[in-house]
Amino acid sequence: MSGDGPRPGLDERAVLARQVTAALAAAGHTVATAESLTAGRLAAVLADAPGAGGVFLGGVVAYAAELKTGLLRVDAALVAEQGTVHPEVAAQMAEGVRARTRATYGLATTGAAGPAPHDGRPVGTVHVAVSGPGGTRTASPEPPTDRPADIRGTAVEAALRLLRDQLRPDG
Repeated sequence: MSGDGPRPGLDERAVLARQVTAALAAAGHTVATAESLTAGRLAAVLADAPGAGGVFLGGVVAYAAELKTGLLRVDAALVAEQGTVHPEVAAQMAEGVRARTRATYGLATTGAAGPAPHDGRPVGTVHVAVSGPGGTRTASPEPPTDRPADIRGTAVEAALRLLRDQLRPDG
């Protein structure tokens, strides 16, 4: 059976987590997470993948702007000007957690899950980022609904896809 196909009983996020965990392990790389929007869900999906103990270093849940700027080293001027729901904030969160943990890759999520807009951004705004040896990339996927579970699920899946794509030889 191919390692890329769906497995009975596993949702897409679990399949992606298994794929990235296997790819990280094969390359001798590690990952750490910095989450705002997803409140630890990304870390939980990664931790549930077989072999995670060898590649997943840990994560930071940083809802407060002060944690983003202090702990994750997000530029305070950027937060003051743009707020915390911004693609560059996601990028700097990924870079910050990578630097703090000395992981090969940092993954980050930020956005607005509702019930009200956040920092002037509408509910459903999602920004994810991956930082690694090849640089930092961001994505801003659109959730299928404005339900918080769908918004957060979209963010987790998009972050895992971003990491998977970065781990591919042509990534």
